Amino acid sequence: MTDLIERARAWAADDPDPATRAELEALVAEGESAELADRFARTLEFGTAGLRGALGAGPNRMNRVVVTRAAAGLAAYLKDNGAPAGAPVVIGYDARHNSEVFARDTAEVMTGAGLRALVMPRPLPTPLLAFAIRELGCVAGVMVTASHNPPQDNGYKVYLGDGSQIVPPADAEIAARIEAVGALADVPRGTSGKVLDEDIVDRYLDTVADLATDGPRDLRIVYTPLHGVGGTSVLQVLETAGFDAPSVVAQQEEPDPEFPTVAFPNPEEPGAMDLAMALAEARGADLVVANDPDADRCAAAVPGPHGWRMLRGDEVGALLGHHLLHHGKQGTYACSIVSSSLLGKMAAEHGQPYVETLTGFKWISRVPGLAFGYEEALGYCVDPEHVKDKDGVSALLLLCEIAAKEKARGRTLVDVLDHIAEHHGLHATDQLSIRVSDLSLIRTAMANLRDQPPTSMGGLDVESVDDLSLGSAELPPTDGLRYRLTEGARVIVRPSGTEPKLKCYLEVVVPVHPDDGVDAARISAAGRLDAIKADLKRALGI
Repeated sequence: MTDLIERARAWAADDPDPATRAELEALVAEGESAELADRFARTLEFGTAGLRGALGAGPNRMNRVVVTRAAAGLAAYLKDNGAPAGAPVVIGYDARHNSEVFARDTAEVMTGAGLRALVMPRPLPTPLLAFAIRELGCVAGVMVTASHNPPQDNGYKVYLGDGSQIVPPADAEIAARIEAVGALADVPRGTSGKVLDEDIVDRYLDTVADLATDGPRDLRIVYTPLHGVGGTSVLQVLETAGFDAPSVVAQQEEPDPEFPTVAFPNPEEPGAMDLAMALAEARGADLVVANDPDADRCAAAVPGPHGWRMLRGDEVGALLGHHLLHHGKQGTYACSIVSSSLLGKMAAEHGQPYVETLTGFKWISRVPGLAFGYEEALGYCVDPEHVKDKDGVSALLLLCEIAAKEKARGRTLVDVLDHIAEHHGLHATDQLSIRVSDLSLIRTAMANLRDQPPTSMGGLDVESVDDLSLGSAELPPTDGLRYRLTEGARVIVRPSGTEPKLKCYLEVVVPVHPDDGVDAARISAAGRLDAIKADLKRALGI
């Protein structure tokens, strides 16, 4: 305990933030040994997602010390890799607690290192930062955001000059330079950089609006930014593209770092879209659309015979892919290995290449000749020429365009999905997500699966098992297992890269018989998915 207290006091003496300094001093005074041990057990790991964690004092939390060291390490990496003096680095931030503070610290470290810091004018969407990197000719970009994590978290996402998020070996090389940073007082700090004007915002929004083609615009839309930063951007894009202003969920319209109306600010989480769907019911809307707090994801809900329902990420991916393929967009269509296999069949029908990548847009965005990429976790890249990352604003616009065109034909988005299913078979997906407080449970579950692999799931035989940690000619190594089942079914199990969760991705493929229709195939698919999920739970043992 004595050594722990000494480390805490040394950290507090180095901390420029009076709030976290006082927080740490109080923990020492109160003898909170368990809490101190957790905060000093390790250093918050810098990886391909950058940094992400709970706010607070200590090396295992997000705070000004950790951010300053990360910025210094990034600056050293950039200079060691040829960035000349005055090379620009653009810095964006969302509306979470301390985001603007962390952005300012980053700017001061960049200018102190002899680079040029360009800071976004206000809290703005992550895809706008990705756009600005290439638009402004920057050598790197930093986005201070924890995306859809809980309110107590924040994060630090790093992009290089190609506009894509970092991948190995850059992450390890940056991490090594962060580790080499000495005392905080020895990190040179300069000015807070140049604050960009609204022109960069307008250039991005005009680029997005230009994606929409001429066509019907009669569509009653309900929108929620889920207390995040997407609201003004989405409203301007829809207006520029010719849509009537959507009805916005008033309780979630303004950025709020506490996210008071949702348990988790993620449109995938149960209850997050309830207010939006209630408003849609009251307004007689045609479509509900939503962004997560940093607006790099897009969610949608549609009316049905039993009320409003969320579209799965794979369903939105199929709709966007179908739209772009039918409009003749040439290039490679890509999705992550945990997403539906349907996109590959659609691309093949149109003579376009198809690639599967590891989970994360850091991989999807790097596919050569990318035309469209998506992952089932509500991330879509419909304009890789300008934004090499998932973009919830542009995806939302195209989804509204598709819905409006279908409405003019007397059809809905569900009708389009049914048509795709009739042609390619119903590709039904589901997810089993297990949140844990003890990360060792995830390691144990993965070990159990490797030691005693199931031979069948849901009545379907396991034809093959791929241990993704071994890597392959197509995929770099990652912690995960892929099971290929009979009748085209598939299960992938992997630890989450950003949350304390074990995530399991299920897919079954059911032919649609003309006499029975898509609804019968959906019922059959739901039964198969439930049976697979039950067997998987038993195999995991948690």
